[in-house]
Amino acid sequence: MQPLKTVRTCFLLALTFILLSVTISVYAQDQGLDTTTNADASLRSGPGVEWRRITIVRTGTAMRLDGQAFTGSWVRGITSAGEIGWVLSSNLNITPEQAAALRPVLIEEPFTLPPPGAVNPPAAVDPIAAPPANNPPPANAAPVRGFSYGGHVADMGANAVAQMQRAGMTWVKRQIRNFEDPTGAINQAHANGFRILLGMVGHVDQVMNDGYIDSYAGWLASAAAAGADAIEVWNEPNIDREWQAGQISPVRYTEVLRRSYNAIKAANPGTMVISGAPAPTGYLGGCSGNGCDDNHFIAGMAAAGAANYLDCVGIHYNEGILPPSATSGDTRGNSTHYTRYFWGMINTYTAAFGRSRPLCFTELGYVSPEGFPPLSGGFAWAQNVTVAQQAAWLDSAVSLAANSGRVRLLIIWNVDFTNYGDDPMAGYAIIRPGGGCPACDALGN
Repeated sequence: MQPLKTVRTCFLLALTFILLSVTISVYAQDQGLDTTTNADASLRSGPGVEWRRITIVRTGTAMRLDGQAFTGSWVRGITSAGEIGWVLSSNLNITPEQAAALRPVLIEEPFTLPPPGAVNPPAAVDPIAAPPANNPPPANAAPVRGFSYGGHVADMGANAVAQMQRAGMTWVKRQIRNFEDPTGAINQAHANGFRILLGMVGHVDQVMNDGYIDSYAGWLASAAAAGADAIEVWNEPNIDREWQAGQISPVRYTEVLRRSYNAIKAANPGTMVISGAPAPTGYLGGCSGNGCDDNHFIAGMAAAGAANYLDCVGIHYNEGILPPSATSGDTRGNSTHYTRYFWGMINTYTAAFGRSRPLCFTELGYVSPEGFPPLSGGFAWAQNVTVAQQAAWLDSAVSLAANSGRVRLLIIWNVDFTNYGDDPMAGYAIIRPGGGCPACDALGN
């Protein structure tokens, strides 16, 4: 009789599992499935990237799901703020099995579940016709995970804010120098719904002064305590424009990074520390006190233990004249040099740190003289780049970075700078003369 008892026990266990699965499925269908986002994600009016973006749902946002688009890749839900739409299931803290357990729903089927925490259900809303949110979302205090992008601004005027939000940006970068108070920039960014990266740079001629560097680290700590989401420690420390001539050294910079990292984390463990991105160079012939090519500089940082004092490796890319997908074909001299290519930069920096840390583009841009006088001699290599190319290449760079698995943050250089001369910052700006932003059109679609 023992075999029969065993069979009966197995049958009852299987039946219990089936009933439990049905119960879970019914609950998911009738009550919804509550979850949170694990990255900043697009909430769209339909299940695919071709559908209109309603808003950006920030990391850690509570959502209640009512269904899936037959495949489980896209699921429909409502945020705690009452916004209804579709989001990729991979951007949510749910398993593939949970996504598959949601009932298939048609796009035109009304959504009737209440938002997380609500008692009464909202009126049926047509997600296709739902308008974008008029007000910016509150600042996000969740840990920085996944991939995000934003822009470097000269100031946060109304047009810059509107264009950045339309482009789907969730970060803003401001650069401050020489012990400027960071509080206003932090509060302004958060009031407009952005996380903020502060690039914080001290006096060039004080980099060898330990007492000054301790004060510099304290300044960074004050920014972290005031709510800075990320801090870039210095800027382009491999060239004498930003570091004391004759004293350029990846070892010395790593010491500055160490002191800064410890001070920042003591003030706010949640602030992301990004190493100061070197200037991408290929003309210094290695590394000396008078300047270092960036590949030698980051290799020296890695050898000095910099990985212990950063959350993300800072990287700049601003000399492209080809789409970011290109890995050859640059017509300038030294056409195979890694700095010419988006992937050349990513591969070089990844290799230096052995994939132990993600990359953060604290400056990525394409310069176009369209609408301005011809570029100065130092930038004449980009004379034929059009605004349409700038827009398409930035959109592609964001997509490639997001899918690379190696980039955490990409800051577009720049949004709204207006000075145009020997350093044609306005040529890099995505808000062009007249106030339009073709790059925002590309990124927002």
